[in-house]
Amino acid sequence: MHKVLTDKKTILLLTLPGLFVYTFAILAPIFLSVYIGMTDWSGIDKPVFIGLKNFKTILFSDMTFWKSLYHALLLALSYLFIQHPIALTFAILIDKIGGRAEKIFRTIFFIPAIIPIIVTSRMWVSLYDPQYGLINKALDLFHLGFLKQQWLGDPKTVLASLIVIMMWQGFGWALLIYYAGLKGIPEELYEAARIDGATGFNLYTKITLPLLKPVIKVNFTIAIIYALKQMETVYLTTNGGPGDASQFIANYLYIKAFSSYQYGYANAISVLFVIITLLINILFLKVFKAENYEY
Repeated sequence: MHKVLTDKKTILLLTLPGLFVYTFAILAPIFLSVYIGMTDWSGIDKPVFIGLKNFKTILFSDMTFWKSLYHALLLALSYLFIQHPIALTFAILIDKIGGRAEKIFRTIFFIPAIIPIIVTSRMWVSLYDPQYGLINKALDLFHLGFLKQQWLGDPKTVLASLIVIMMWQGFGWALLIYYAGLKGIPEELYEAARIDGATGFNLYTKITLPLLKPVIKVNFTIAIIYALKQMETVYLTTNGGPGDASQFIANYLYIKAFSSYQYGYANAISVLFVIITLLINILFLKVFKAENYEY
């Protein structure tokens, strides 16, 4: 066995199938997208090579692209600084409840994550309806009619309203990951800390949060990636409107490709999108450096 694992020809033969699949499933489409991004192509006629013109237009003239990217980054920050602290707090509370109630609340909070996106999107569109929606009806009921809005129809409120929908949809996953991380922390550590005099909030700042760092890192990474590639909810609720007030980069790419039939331009957006995503994740990993954690 040792001879097999040290033989370079054998290693090459064993890795060839994987390299073959990786090349044709990942590398080839990427290089093809780069090439198509350098063309003026409607998807029907023969592509016309135009070099870096599409990339220059996107980077220096296309304000919708930058606005869409800004919205995606704003969603990522909303995940990290609004959704995740709330999810972690509820995960801690559910973990401490115990018994049958723990299972019930764990299930209730995870329900939004298992409902199809098309169902939750249409539900929220109904809730936000300016005439018949439950949100405006509730405001009337509590004599707060002055707060009523056209939530998804007003450029001033549409982005915040859309972010609320997407945070609600992903809340269950964030909570579940934190909950699983909490279950992995040995109870003996808390008991030892209590013997040493630690109480209440100190237990969470000195034990829970430090030991949850690997879980927090994974959850944050998932949140950033999910925010950058967000498309389905946008398409099913506002499609980026009104105007481009709620446009996100993945949905903008889709519109350029399948509504405007600018396949060359859309591929240029996709290439820049991949590069930006990689850079953001590399920066995040640099900030959140890997550490060794032991219980």
